[in-house]
Amino acid sequence: MTHEYTAPVPDVRVTEVPEPGAVTIVVPTYNESANIRQLLHQITESVPARLPCEVLFVDDSTDDTPEVIHEAAKDCPFPVTVLHRDEPVGGLGGAVVEGMKAAGSDWVVVMDGDCQHPPSLVPELVATGERANAGLVVASRYIKGGSRAGLAGSYRVAVSRAATWLTKSLFPRRLHGISDPMSGFFAIRRSDITADVLKPLGYKILLELAVRSRPRAVTEVPFVFQDRYAGESKSSAQEGLRFLRHLVGLRTASPVARMVGFGLIGATGFVPNLLGLYALTVLGMHYVPAEILANQLGVAWNFLLIEHLLFRDRRRHRRWWDRAGRFALIANADLVLRIPLIALFVHRFGMGALSATALALVTTFVLRFAGTEALVYLPRRNRSRTA
Repeated sequence: MTHEYTAPVPDVRVTEVPEPGAVTIVVPTYNESANIRQLLHQITESVPARLPCEVLFVDDSTDDTPEVIHEAAKDCPFPVTVLHRDEPVGGLGGAVVEGMKAAGSDWVVVMDGDCQHPPSLVPELVATGERANAGLVVASRYIKGGSRAGLAGSYRVAVSRAATWLTKSLFPRRLHGISDPMSGFFAIRRSDITADVLKPLGYKILLELAVRSRPRAVTEVPFVFQDRYAGESKSSAQEGLRFLRHLVGLRTASPVARMVGFGLIGATGFVPNLLGLYALTVLGMHYVPAEILANQLGVAWNFLLIEHLLFRDRRRHRRWWDRAGRFALIANADLVLRIPLIALFVHRFGMGALSATALALVTTFVLRFAGTEALVYLPRRNRSRTA
């Protein structure tokens, strides 16, 4: 559930704007009450005289941030709206998508609520987009004139560098021309927003936009990342894990990529399988029942990784015990099917044992992937009843 409030607009004359269009500034907030007045003050000083604007806060806070926004908005010469979410679905990225859907201007500028993104750059982002006829303008720390000076400590700098390198390595085509895919400061034309295809997870919404619905043309503007005005960074190990899961989800969005990921996860399942087999045989169990039991360890390992990395957004279609049972049946059917296939390839088609085994492995792998996707993670078909 969301609650919306729009502050009254004082009777303040706005000067004529050299750049066409107006802008909605979307600010996702989570417990940023100490930064709100300073942020609105900076926006008031630098934006409305050059560009008509409105500010939309999408708030997931558990503190008094909404109340502080309402009070501070009374002194602003532009509309200020608060959209408070009782359920913060998708984290900060989900908040940004909600803000984009609610925006009413030709341009939407997304920026953080901690004053590390300078509002004075907002008119330049929009003007650059108009001049270049671009759909997306990224404020970059990594082009000439930009700086990541506001990143606190060498650890955060190293993490930022590694994350940037990883994302650009995984998506070289989609991120071509974007030097700072981890930036949270950018402008996008409302006509280029395809909110329905976005599946935000965590706080890197620019990456989500660029990969799933990249606008027709992208350009960049340098900016200096500022020090946080007040409070502490929301970055954490948990957010880092969400980011990695998000990367995997984006990278495995296509069926071919999911199949590759499925195979890599399956390969890692040999480790718990072999460890279990070794432990059971050392304890004196015969190797045949030991192999059957040890195989279940590999099945459980693969199921957990596939659940959290490949099909995280499809888990709602079935209960977890239903998914686990179906997955285990398919995985164990692979063992039962493989031996008859090998025999068929050897005796019917005259293949050697090694090549027959390799072909059987490939065949059962493709069948296992298709069966897992179709029988475990695709939604049930709605069966209409005839009278």
